[in-house]
Amino acid sequence: MANTSTRTLRLLSLLQNHRHWSGTELAERLGVSARTLRRDVDRLRELGYPVEARRGVEGGYQLAAGAALPPLVIDDDEAVALAIGLHIAAQGAVEGIAESSVRALAKVARVMPARLRRRVEALRAVTEAAEWGGAGPAAVDPAALTVVALACRDNERLTFDYTAGDDRRSQRRVEPHRLVSLGRRWYLVAHDLDRQDWRVFRLDRLTRPVADGGRFRPRELPAEDAAAFVRARFSEPSAPYEVEAVVEAPAATVRGRIGRWSTVEEIDPERSRVRMSVNSLEWPLMMLGALEAEFRVVHPPELHAAVASWAARFARATATRPNPPTPSAP
Repeated sequence: MANTSTRTLRLLSLLQNHRHWSGTELAERLGVSARTLRRDVDRLRELGYPVEARRGVEGGYQLAAGAALPPLVIDDDEAVALAIGLHIAAQGAVEGIAESSVRALAKVARVMPARLRRRVEALRAVTEAAEWGGAGPAAVDPAALTVVALACRDNERLTFDYTAGDDRRSQRRVEPHRLVSLGRRWYLVAHDLDRQDWRVFRLDRLTRPVADGGRFRPRELPAEDAAAFVRARFSEPSAPYEVEAVVEAPAATVRGRIGRWSTVEEIDPERSRVRMSVNSLEWPLMMLGALEAEFRVVHPPELHAAVASWAARFARATATRPNPPTPSAP
């Protein structure tokens, strides 16, 4: 039989995986008696996990939402960050972990107190994930992220200090619209009240956000959605190559492999079209090569030349070379 600590963790895992367990089922899963099961449940309660028990024919055990996070596990900001990270991963941001992320997110949400669920729901409600990437990681203050998200959700004016790419600092007053998760960075789409125009702000360059309590009527964004607005702002001045390729593979397969870094359209059930806006041709070369499927470059011409150069290089690398002559015996 497993030791007490291991069994308690196993019990917690079972309760997090299922809405309701009968006492008999749990005891059988753990290989213990009903009396031992009751002691293990009491131990979880002592640790802060809200386990409910019901008597009768339909009785059993269930893990309820708690008034506070269990002690010595994670703090509030970590809980919010964990839930949002799992939510983004569950959307397919990383290949192969979507299903696991959904299960883990369900466990976290089930025991999360109402005050934290409100923060998480605010972030999820005003966040859009863009199917394009390549940016490096950037640290964002979870508290600032929450303030901005709540202001977006509640249509509340926001002020903050902002450092531009050229290190110029300014204070901004905005009507926040949406948060966008693009690549590995967060962006705020907002209407700048001083400049009377729509702007995109990187959250890692934003400090001391304060919602001033003033409400506003949402304006119409001059784009299909916030994610498209952010992509357009970055692709216009800084992405000189518009890549297009036809891939001999279903769109769903291609989208699952490189959809986060490109736009994938279905041509027919067995073929798809891939488009990217990039600064360098090395990125689409690697992405197309990683598909392990036949593809044809439509444009630009520079990508044709780059593919030909890589093909020649790989051909030389795998060419059969004559064996060096064996030295004659003395």
